[in-house]
Order: sequence, then C-alpha cells, then structure tokens
Amino acid sequence: MEKYDICVIGAGPSGYAAAMRAVDFKKKVLLIEKKQLGGAGIHHGALSSKTWWEISREAWLMRKNGRAFNTSINLNFNFQEIKSEVRKAVNERMGLLEHHLHNINLSKNEELLFYKQGSARVVGKNEVEVNTLEGTETVNADFIILATGSRPRILPNIPVDEKIILTSDGIDKLEEFPNSMVILGAGVIGCEFATIFSNFGQTKVHLIDKGDRILPFEDEDVVNEVEKNLEEKNVLIHRNSKLINMRIENGLVAYTLEYTDGYQEVFRVEKALVSVGRIPNYENLFDENVGIDINNRGIKDNLTQTSVPNIYAVGDITADISLVNVGELEGRYAVERMFGMPPTRPLVYENISTIMFLTPEVAGVGLNEIAAQNKGMNYKIASLDYACISRATAMRNSEGFIKILVTDDDEMKILGMRVIGEHASSAIEAVALLISMDKGIREISELIHPHPSITEGIQECVRMLLNNSVLKPAVLRDKMQCKAYRNGKYSEVDF
Repeated sequence: MEKYDICVIGAGPSGYAAAMRAVDFKKKVLLIEKKQLGGAGIHHGALSSKTWWEISREAWLMRKNGRAFNTSINLNFNFQEIKSEVRKAVNERMGLLEHHLHNINLSKNEELLFYKQGSARVVGKNEVEVNTLEGTETVNADFIILATGSRPRILPNIPVDEKIILTSDGIDKLEEFPNSMVILGAGVIGCEFATIFSNFGQTKVHLIDKGDRILPFEDEDVVNEVEKNLEEKNVLIHRNSKLINMRIENGLVAYTLEYTDGYQEVFRVEKALVSVGRIPNYENLFDENVGIDINNRGIKDNLTQTSVPNIYAVGDITADISLVNVGELEGRYAVERMFGMPPTRPLVYENISTIMFLTPEVAGVGLNEIAAQNKGMNYKIASLDYACISRATAMRNSEGFIKILVTDDDEMKILGMRVIGEHASSAIEAVALLISMDKGIREISELIHPHPSITEGIQECVRMLLNNSVLKPAVLRDKMQCKAYRNGKYSEVDF
C-alpha cells in the first residue's frame, strides 16, 4: 500500500492550493481529481462566467457608445466566436496549471507531488480507495483533505436537460444566443447571467424573484442601482412571484407564475437557466464508519478540521462561503494547521473581498448595512456618488457610488465598504487590509492617492466622516451623504 503524508481529494481551487502548500512543507502529496483539473472554478464557474462577462461588457460599451465610434447601434455578435474565446481562456488557465503540476517536482528536485485522475473514497481514517482507468488501489495517508467542491442545485419538479432548461453547467452547450431566456433565481449567479445576456442585446431576459427586489442580502441602494441598469437593458424582473411550474412544450419553456395577489400568468421563452444555489459534492465520498459529521449544508468543520481529527474539509464542500478565494485560503490554512505552523493570518471571514459581475460592477468587503443592522449595531456611514470622482467623469461613466461603514465612536474603525461602479473591485484592497488589522479610517485619509483614480472617492468618504472633505455634503446633498444609524434610526452625523 502506497504511503503519503497528505491525500487531497479534488483539484479545484481549494484542493490545488492545499496540495501546493503541502509541497512547501516538503510533504509527500497525492492529489486526486475525478473530472477536470481546476474544478468548477475554471470550467463552469468563476473563470468561464467572468470571461463571458468581460466580453459582454465590451459589447455593452459598443452598443452604448456606438454613435461615437460610427458603428450601428443594432450590433450583432457572433455567439460561436465568443464561446470560442471563453474556451481559449479556460484552456490557457488549464495549460498553465497542468504545466505547473507536472513540473513542480523538477523545480523542487525531489518527488513530492503525485497526481491521479480518477474517483476517490475515504474507506478508513487513513485509507483512501482510488479508482482510475488502470484499476482500483488503496493508499494510506497521515492526513486527508476533502475538496470535492459543489454543483448547481436542481429542483425536483423542473426538468433540467442542459439543452432547453439549463444550469450554469450547461451554458457552454448553447449554440447561439437565445431570443428569450428566463432565469430562475435572483441571487448573484442569476443576476450575473442576466447581466451577461442582456449586455449583448440579443436575448430578452426574464428574471424571477420571489421577493420584492433582487439580491436580497444586499443594501437597498446597491440593489436599486443594479435593478435600474438591468431594466434599462430590457430585462423583465418578475418581483414577488412564485414559480408554480416550469415545463418544456414544443421545444420551448413554459412557466407559470403566481403573484402575491393570487393572480397566475403563463410565459413562454426559448431557454431557461435555473440558478437556485449550489450543493456540496460529498455523496459516496466516505464510508459511514469513518465518522465524518455532515448536515444539510455540507460537511461540518471547525476551522477546516472535521469530526475526524486527521481529516479536513475545505472549499464548497463545507458550509462556509462558496468563493474561490475563500476555498484557496481554507486549503492553505488546513495544511498549516496540520503541521503546527502558525497560519500566516487567522482564518476569519469578516474581511473577505467579494465581487459581483453586474452592471455596474459591485465589490464589497466586511459588513453591509443589512448585516450591521441584523447585529443590532450602531454605525456611521459616508457615501459618495461617482459623479464626484474625476476618474469616473473622465471615463464618461459616473454610474455608481462608494459607501463606507465605521463604528459609531471616536475611533471609527472600518466595518465594511461597498463600491458599485467602474473599477469597483480594484478599489477595496486597502480597506480589506485595514479591516483585518482592526484599524480606523485615518490611515486612508493620510494616503496620497494617484490622480485621477477611483480610490480618491474612498478618501473623500473618509474625509466626510472626519469633517474635512473637499466637497461638502451640505451643498451636494444628492451626491454625498454622511449620517449615523443609531437605535434603528438614521440621523445627520454630529461631529
């Protein structure tokens, strides 16, 4: 029986990161992947969908600014060429990972990393059964990391065939832009695909939302901006609507909605995308006698360690946040815990940076107002419209705003930030660092930011809170706000 220091099951972002961190410790590692190296994070998730978004964003800018470029407003885009470009992006990343994987031992001058393509099952505390094309074998490992990711949730009453009714895994099976598409689920993934298809302007998009607004976990001001942009691109948002049924009739999708007043209505579209969350892949992953605790959200863990001390779980398979950067962080953290190394940073989720690839782009870190209010917190807030930022004016795109939450005291420690608009994702780095360092806002106010840049807007928000901003909120009330939330009510900040 072959013996390893660590066996990592799953070569998606979290498993790959864990394996490479183990190599840093000069441990003998077996990395097993059932399907494709890189996992859903490359093939059907972050990389592929964001490549779609990047291309669609350029298409939207061409449609929006067509007259300035002497091009037709009614542009037609070649679906197959776009899909080919997405595949190129995926293949480029795959090629890089494969080259890295197969040459890592040469770079270290010793045999540390071993890779097998096949399925794996934990059959004992230290034993993993591996099935490959060559046959079945059992290996022994001091530690085991479960990193098998997740898959789209499918509702039992919806006939998903990945041809007419799709999940996000089926997008690459489309052969052309559908004339119409309904998206079930108004969370991040659903809204991102609504943005992508509406950006190209060749698909009438319907978006089903059971509540009164999309993205229910986000603040109302953020959601209002996103909804406005979707509807300007002819997206039909079904608010306060309950899906009664969805079926395939004569090659089309027919779906029935019931509204809060009891009225029912039937719609017909070419395609449907079901986007109602993801579920962890832990079926047949381990024998019951191994003793790993699970619940309806995934494998239960304590800072990546399962109920079996030498077995760890990282990434989407746990009940934590399902993001690539979180999965990589957890994979590295698990390995550091195993070998008694103090982690380079604590495993906390309060300062996780997120991006929603919408129009406009939305980036966030830390608490938003909904989360702060649910915690019963008092806080101060400053927000600045993009119209007040020189870089946004120069880009001729001043849609959006920056909003910072701080503690309601003299220290004004940063609780969180939301940026909605161009360059949003690049504007939150410094604030994420300050949150992790438990710092206040004065550090930002003292920085000399490049000009013109979007980050100057962050500095102006901070200066508002310090009562020394260049532009005064008392004058630009429609574009600048500085207020406090105390005991359930908003009020002007008393400096």
